[in-house]
Amino acid sequence: MKKRTALLTSALVAALLSAPAAAQLSVEKQIEFRKAAYQFMSWNMGKIKEQAIDQAVPFNADQMRAAATAIAAAANSGMGALYSPDSAMDMADNTRLKPEFFEQPEKAREVGMNFAREANKLQQVAASGDQAALASQFGAVGQACKACHDDFRGD
Repeated sequence: MKKRTALLTSALVAALLSAPAAAQLSVEKQIEFRKAAYQFMSWNMGKIKEQAIDQAVPFNADQMRAAATAIAAAANSGMGALYSPDSAMDMADNTRLKPEFFEQPEKAREVGMNFAREANKLQQVAASGDQAALASQFGAVGQACKACHDDFRGD
């Protein structure tokens, strides 16, 4: 477990240090990478939902810690560098990002910071191994996701 945490921490530091490099990516790569990050977070959210909410499979605290750590790492990875104004221009083909994301930068920043805050809390709660607390915090993370979708994600 310590090795996995160290690896994720290293990946996070590398991502933060490479933010200027991300800004030099093509629009297509920005969209591709952020979609991949959201798919990765979604996969890990699904694991937590399956065990802590739906109880479809037995609760495994180690798996829940790993999933929450992955979500927090992605949330804190500096993904903001993958959002250039040009990356919202062709919504129909490549992305569902609304132009409002760039027209309301303070709101976008607030929504993103709230998501990172809730993801960090998810990681802390998962470390406790408390299934009920994890289920509750999972809901808070879901609300943070929904806030962004409601304002900045098209159909």
